Amino acid sequence: MAKKRILIADDDADILDVLRLSIPEDEYEVIEARDGQEAMEKVYARPPDLLISDYMMPKIDGRALCEKLKKDILLRHMPIIMLTGKGDVKDKVKGLDAGADDYIVKPFDPEELLARIRMVLRRSQIDLDAAPLTRLPGNVSIFNEIEKRIKAKEKFAVGYVDLDKFKVFNDKYGFTWGDRCIQTTARVVVKAVEAKGKQDDFVGHIGGDDFVIVGSVDTIDAICEQIVQEFGKTTKGLYKPEDLKKGYIVGKDRQGKKTKAGLICISIGVVTNMHREFTHVAQVTGIGAELKEYAKSKQKSNYVRDKRK
Repeated sequence: MAKKRILIADDDADILDVLRLSIPEDEYEVIEARDGQEAMEKVYARPPDLLISDYMMPKIDGRALCEKLKKDILLRHMPIIMLTGKGDVKDKVKGLDAGADDYIVKPFDPEELLARIRMVLRRSQIDLDAAPLTRLPGNVSIFNEIEKRIKAKEKFAVGYVDLDKFKVFNDKYGFTWGDRCIQTTARVVVKAVEAKGKQDDFVGHIGGDDFVIVGSVDTIDAICEQIVQEFGKTTKGLYKPEDLKKGYIVGKDRQGKKTKAGLICISIGVVTNMHREFTHVAQVTGIGAELKEYAKSKQKSNYVRDKRK
């Protein structure tokens, strides 16, 4: 089993040493940052499973770091433990208000620290079936999000996002580049939702190259348009120059036969309850799968919105 990655951030070298020695290296991979700016850069480069951050740090303090990360749809589910000074009740409250999942007071007992790390990671896994590659919410969370909107009887839209020709790309370039493609797709989707959507919009990762957007009926078109527009620009960097110039790659299809496949494109099927009423999630997913297949048949990046009554 892969080790959980923990990023520890503190400008005090002695505290970093104590943290590192308190966390068993046979269970966890520990990465260090000496200020808030470095911590943020390391989180964005490769999100850890847990961030342990001091409250008082140069460049970006723990509260500001926490607030920024919790506003990012792609990172808001990453648990954060805040380190505060003894007796600094205000720092504890401000840290929790900023979105920290737990706090521990310095100087701390190593056994208590380890117990809190395990508790926060366990609670995070229970609360969020996060996709390991993107850290986006998984199937259980997606189901709950759609069901919540159905029960609230509010108008909503669900976009089912899928990549076309991804298998050929993955086989030709390998799993590392395939993973990069999926992570790039996640970022394109998240940025579009952040730019064009509303604060309570939701992005989930079903698995593989399938994503879900749950949002407002009046912003879903703008979100999809930005995804379609930005996807091709962003994914060009994943191809070798010669393949990009040709506009296709040669690989194998699902039957193992040699095939010529165009560059990866993105398809989105959008389901809304503007013209029909849903009573359970299966109705939404069934129509979504149908629309997504229709969008894929166009052989180019596009989205299709269901307008049937």
